[in-house]
Amino acid sequence: MRVDLFDFELPQDLIAQRPVSPRDAARLLDVAPDGLHDRGIRDLPGLLRKGDLLVFNDTRVIPARLLGTRPGGGKVEALLIRDFGHGRWLAFARPTKRLRIGEALAFAGGLASTIEAKNDDGSVVLAFDRTGPEFVTALERSGAVPLPPYIRGGTADAQDRADYQTLFAKHDGSVAAPTAGLHFTPALMAALADAGVATSGVTLHVGAGTFQPVRVEDTATHTMHAEWGEVPLATAEAVAATRAAGGRVAAIGTTSLRLLESVACLHDGAVKPWAGETDIFITPGFHFNVVDLLLTNFHLPRSTLFMLVAAFAGLERMKEVYAHAIARRYRFYSYGDCCLLRR
Repeated sequence: MRVDLFDFELPQDLIAQRPVSPRDAARLLDVAPDGLHDRGIRDLPGLLRKGDLLVFNDTRVIPARLLGTRPGGGKVEALLIRDFGHGRWLAFARPTKRLRIGEALAFAGGLASTIEAKNDDGSVVLAFDRTGPEFVTALERSGAVPLPPYIRGGTADAQDRADYQTLFAKHDGSVAAPTAGLHFTPALMAALADAGVATSGVTLHVGAGTFQPVRVEDTATHTMHAEWGEVPLATAEAVAATRAAGGRVAAIGTTSLRLLESVACLHDGAVKPWAGETDIFITPGFHFNVVDLLLTNFHLPRSTLFMLVAAFAGLERMKEVYAHAIARRYRFYSYGDCCLLRR
């Protein structure tokens, strides 16, 4: 499909620069069969049914943006995007053209690396001077939260360390938050439990692909970055039990949806325990096997995420939804408001 079909005018002042406080004060646009309803995230328990299952992404954002110097004293910035193990990371680094294979880089907090390889897409492979818990400790000390460029130019502060992490975060590995999960609080989780709504988790380490614009003219020629994910046995069983009992599966965020549907594509429509990499790219025409409801934030024009929600709920329907959201001044993107979509 032509990428320009997914374009729309978004006022820049609607891109949220900070989250609302408390988190569960965010607005929710309920995209229901009988129309569009302006609600709040605290209304979610009443929009679900007893026996429904919410699936969250329990990945944890790492402080993946590093600032440092080159041997001659020039500045360098690196965004870690994929862990190859043994202290080796794939990263986007600037200034890319000036960097040389074998060059040593020194980052804040004493963390050091060597450029092991350069790739055609502008990424590099960095070999760090430590691994395991020592690397994690150094990264927590040296790195910054990797905010997308649409939020304060990507410049994070101390508050973002808490703001850009979900209630469910426990497995280190993401360079972007699964932002639909940012709206949940212990009080909201208790209300969902009281309503008879079950919850379960998957892990998808969100990669830098979420930052990358679609530069091609046709979706067929866009390449997605691979991301590592895992569906545990308990979640696979919960999905199967929910289906058998007539309940609905609600993905909290596009990352949870992408992983569930990726696994289903590999197992004839069923969700099985699985771990591996997925580069699934969901556009209109995709056949959904698992997810019935999607809670997601409002996404940017021409983004792969807007293409996904258009596939899920219909392109013309989503253009209507976004026109309503813009007119009612909903807040967009990572720190913004959300909508509840039905397949």
